[in-house]
Amino acid sequence: MVIEIPGNMLEGGGQIVRTSVALSALLEKSIHVRNVRAKRTPPGLKAQHLTGVKAVATLSKAQCSGLDIGSIEFTFEPKSRMAGRFRFDIGTAGSIPLVLQALMPTSAFAPDRLEIEVTGGTDVRWSPTIDYIRFVKLPMLAKMGYQAQLKVLRRGHYPKGGGRVVMAVNPLRRLERIQLTDQNGIRRIRGLSHCVKLPRHVAERQVKAAESALGKAGYADARLDLEWYEVENDHHLGPGSGILLYAETGSGTIIGADAIGERGKPAEKVGLEAAENLIAEVKSGTPVDRHLADMLIPYMAVADGSSKILTSQITLHTLTNIRITELVAGVKFKVAGDLGKPGSIEVEGIGLTL
Repeated sequence: MVIEIPGNMLEGGGQIVRTSVALSALLEKSIHVRNVRAKRTPPGLKAQHLTGVKAVATLSKAQCSGLDIGSIEFTFEPKSRMAGRFRFDIGTAGSIPLVLQALMPTSAFAPDRLEIEVTGGTDVRWSPTIDYIRFVKLPMLAKMGYQAQLKVLRRGHYPKGGGRVVMAVNPLRRLERIQLTDQNGIRRIRGLSHCVKLPRHVAERQVKAAESALGKAGYADARLDLEWYEVENDHHLGPGSGILLYAETGSGTIIGADAIGERGKPAEKVGLEAAENLIAEVKSGTPVDRHLADMLIPYMAVADGSSKILTSQITLHTLTNIRITELVAGVKFKVAGDLGKPGSIEVEGIGLTL
């Protein structure tokens, strides 16, 4: 049976493509996605979506049709799960973190260790940064038993890209359920500010602005690291900057917020943006930020037992991810809370085992 996926439902963007393909490969269920990115201009598959789908197809020996730039529908029929070493090149500054999002669920249940290298953009708009994946998402997935290491070999920013990352994933037998329902205050705040092909003061100004805002909010002991490069050691293809801030809570969760630099955007604004977003997340009193809540949905669905999280905001993105996961995995989520407000999300996982 082929599961029909309407790509124009709810948020109607690329997340529908990534989640449906990830779960299709993981659960070995065939899908037909139509009206791809119907609520985007232009609609259809872009380079990063195409790379993500083709990468997952490689790891699952999937037979596909309709995989072309601009395609508004495609089929995906997985056959098995692969292990080994693989390389994928987006070919543009398209988001590496979003390609990894499509690859990560299947990678966890591969028959042996996987090593995946992806080339593209590490820190770009409309995407989590690679540091958010490293310092927030992966440590939180580790609580479910997910075992992965992520190395950034070179950063890539818009428009030149050229970033390179390597993710190594150890196979697991099953994912453990999670119960993330208490924040219990903030233990400490950490962060990383970077710049490439730019003077060191850019990263320093991002830090100073973030530290100032955090201090005014009562978090004066935040410790933020710098990443920058001397001219002779700076092998990046183009200039760029960004900052990730993350708070470690009393209950052991990690709350994150990031921001990236752009031409004409002062470094101070980049640091302030990340700090204000983190402060808002922390002040919600919940243990899971709104972006991580969205990312945890597929893993909760296949985990062993009942999972529940409290998040700072129920977003349309999260509701879309929930609906796609329900269609492919055959589970039913319970969501309490209004759109745009804090809420809880729970589900009885199917207990997938290797």
